[in-house]
Amino acid sequence: MRRSALSAAAVVTLAAALLTPAAAAAPAAPVAAPSAAVAAPDIPVANVKAHLAQLQSIATANGGNRAHGRTGYKASIDYVKAKLDAAGYTTTLKTFSYNGSTGYNLIADWPGGDTSHVVMAGAHLDSVTGGPGINDNGSGSAGILETALAVSRAGLTPSKHLRFGWWGAEEYGMIGSKNYVNSLSTADRSKIDTYLNFDMIGSPNPGYFTYRYDSALDALFRDYFAGIGISTEQDFEGDGRSDHAPFQDAGIRVGGLFSGADYTKTSAQATKWGGTAGQPFDRCYHSSCDTSANINDTALDRMTDAIAYAIWTLSAGSTTPPTGTVFENTADVQIPDNGAAVTSAVTVTGRTGNAPAALQVGVDIKHTYRGDLVIDLVAPNGTSFRLKASSSDSAPDVQTTYTVNASAVAANGTWKLKVQDVGPQDTGYIDSWKLTF
Repeated sequence: MRRSALSAAAVVTLAAALLTPAAAAAPAAPVAAPSAAVAAPDIPVANVKAHLAQLQSIATANGGNRAHGRTGYKASIDYVKAKLDAAGYTTTLKTFSYNGSTGYNLIADWPGGDTSHVVMAGAHLDSVTGGPGINDNGSGSAGILETALAVSRAGLTPSKHLRFGWWGAEEYGMIGSKNYVNSLSTADRSKIDTYLNFDMIGSPNPGYFTYRYDSALDALFRDYFAGIGISTEQDFEGDGRSDHAPFQDAGIRVGGLFSGADYTKTSAQATKWGGTAGQPFDRCYHSSCDTSANINDTALDRMTDAIAYAIWTLSAGSTTPPTGTVFENTADVQIPDNGAAVTSAVTVTGRTGNAPAALQVGVDIKHTYRGDLVIDLVAPNGTSFRLKASSSDSAPDVQTTYTVNASAVAANGTWKLKVQDVGPQDTGYIDSWKLTF
């Protein structure tokens, strides 16, 4: 994971303030597999650790790292590619140039499935120059590799097309994944239904964090962990710091998992998850001690099983695009700084009965500090669905799709997006929003 520009003091403050269950966004319909779907297998953590041992050996033999432009990175990508080729994947090695060196992305496609509906999982394979990068991000790379090999062992025949990606030069600012996304045509980008990112999933003092950008994908992972008795929190530490960002910027819905980097574990988190309060989730983050000894086996096991669950669940979904009507308002509405809430209305007509249990709410808000925004969907009968609570998320803009269970509300009538800026020194406006039935 790329290092944040925040100071250490700010990091500690944000961790204590933000990483709480209360920060969870509003009601979301979980993504459920069809009842006839094949259950995801248990992924043997020993297999994942065997990949990590190979990555450690590669780093040791190549100057202690697997960084972009170094021999250790090329050896790492060759190792992963050989495993996938032997398992029946169609692999493509894509090159790019950065800082005078050749970089490599590896794309692996599993045969079959509807190629107009792609479920993709990715992780960056490069380390920093100062260490072997076994947790950051050998862990995510090994987790998706073993999941991909499990797909092959199972002879999975998914409805949607499965694709996996290993990115280069993430530590320089997501260079590899940006290159990949930018190389896609508009049509090919539109075929990627979901991108899941896994950057650091075996931290030695672990947390269990889910990406919050898409409420349905967030719910998918939260529900999985709830099923094994683990309470999750939404991730704020990784905002804009890993390879989901280029996909999100291109309008592709993203999700993922994260076990924590240099933020400090709070007492409440230690009570919930175990480990040591007052210490970073990964004390060896971006350091020479990020070796194969810098892994929590339990977290690695749980996270990798969750990856498999998501891949099996999402790829088994229907490949039929939504057949409902889209109702949209593209008129700009200014949002007062630290002021009263404003609304933008959409009138729904011609529907029968109630709204769906998975009503899609697409939101595009231009704003200098999205952490100050509180966003609600207000139904025609006045029922309010909280889409986003305020936080200390310092990134700009809100461009995402929320999913709400509106099945108790009549579909026809005037729906409103209600937005309030609850902090000072911001500017912004509602650019557009839409409902998809």
